[in-house]
Parts: sequence; C-alpha cells; structure tokens
Amino acid sequence: MLVIRNCFIAKPGHASKLAAQLKEAAAVAKIPNHRVLTDLTGDFNRVILEFEVEDIRGFDTRLKDYATNATFREKMKGYTDLWTTSSRQILQIS
Repeated sequence: MLVIRNCFIAKPGHASKLAAQLKEAAAVAKIPNHRVLTDLTGDFNRVILEFEVEDIRGFDTRLKDYATNATFREKMKGYTDLWTTSSRQILQIS
C-alpha cells in the first residue's frame, strides 16, 4: 500500500481556496481514502492532497484518469494560479 502526498505552497491568501478546490476535485474523481490537509507548522500556506493506492500501477491508473476525466479537469481549472511551488511524495506503508 502506498500513500501519495501532493504538497503545495499556496500564494498568500489562497490556501483555503486551494484546499476547497482540491477537496471538491478529489470527491468528483472518486479518489479513495483521500484527505486534504493544511499546515500548522512548517511552510506557511501549505496544502496537501493525500490518498492511498494499492501499488504503483494504481498510481499510474489514477494519473491516466486525471488526463482523461473531463469533470475532474474542470474542477481543477485554474488551480495552478493558486500556488507557487509543489512536490510529490510516494510513501510505502510499512
């Protein structure tokens, strides 16, 4: 089992908007076991979309769905205007 963690540093004043957009898009895409997290410590304005997949194939399948899922893409429209930097972590659950 893997945890996929997409981390964004939102532009000042945009973290809550980005978090709401990610939460809505994840629900539309039916991403299982997802959650949206915001910072209490560390980088300011940090927003994280985290979800689980069985294996790396599951992650690849999810990426392909993002590319072809018109509803998801519509919900994500403009999200790149809300953040300055991002990163992805793929973690194995031990």
